[in-house]
Amino acid sequence: MDAVPAPLLVLVAIASVQTGSAVARTAFDEVGAAGMVLLRLGLSSLLLLALLRPAVHRWTRQQWGAVLLLGSAMAGMNLVFYLSLRTVDLGVAVTVEFLGPLLVALVQTRRWRDAGWALLAAAGVALLGLGGVDDLPVGGLVLAFVAGLFWGGYILASARVGSLVPGTSGLAVALAVAGLVALPFGASGASAVGGDPSLLLVGLAVAVLSSVVPYSFELAALRRIPTRVFGVLMALEPAAAALAGLVVLSQALGPRELVALVLVSLASVGVTLSSRGASAPAPPLD
Repeated sequence: MDAVPAPLLVLVAIASVQTGSAVARTAFDEVGAAGMVLLRLGLSSLLLLALLRPAVHRWTRQQWGAVLLLGSAMAGMNLVFYLSLRTVDLGVAVTVEFLGPLLVALVQTRRWRDAGWALLAAAGVALLGLGGVDDLPVGGLVLAFVAGLFWGGYILASARVGSLVPGTSGLAVALAVAGLVALPFGASGASAVGGDPSLLLVGLAVAVLSSVVPYSFELAALRRIPTRVFGVLMALEPAAAALAGLVVLSQALGPRELVALVLVSLASVGVTLSSRGASAPAPPLD
């Protein structure tokens, strides 16, 4: 992946994860939100562990600590976010969830120019969130915001794993850790695949779209761009979620949403261009 521009990796990851979230929402009635999280994390970890076979016996205590922290952040982020999708539309939920990565970008910014792009993204998120949210359940919005806090933690933890553990072996083990954390919450719902094996195919599709592809691409990207730049690139998440909701879940976009998507897209392009002169992040350890 080193030959692929890091911003492009992030864009593909965004499109993949939001498509996977929309597909996952279609199976909530059968397996539940937590059950789908368990299927997603469990299947994706099995796939990566079988392919990579990480030599965990060689890891240091520092590497293990970073991976365990990343796995815990993944579990919290996915469990709480999927729970919010039970009552909140995908586009709105991601809009609220985005406050976490945006906070990471704002806290870490060191130039007024980057702060300006982040504020423009915040304006877009606020505008998108204003469209038709009067009747949304407060509980779902709170869950989406908590998922955003986990998302911010995931960004920082993923960057640390990328600097300490070479390749994607750290990701594979972190997904397994996340699956173990999600097990007591989603075991009963995921057991529905025994009566309907087709649900396993849905879970596998969600695992690839929402975990294997985006987490691998994000981990590779975070090795080459600062987390503050990555955080603002995440401003495209509400746009991708709204489009996925339109195509998969038939959730229509209104004029307010379209204007908001333009604002967050401009912010993402702006921060990417302005980061060309920024110092590169420290390379990962060999």
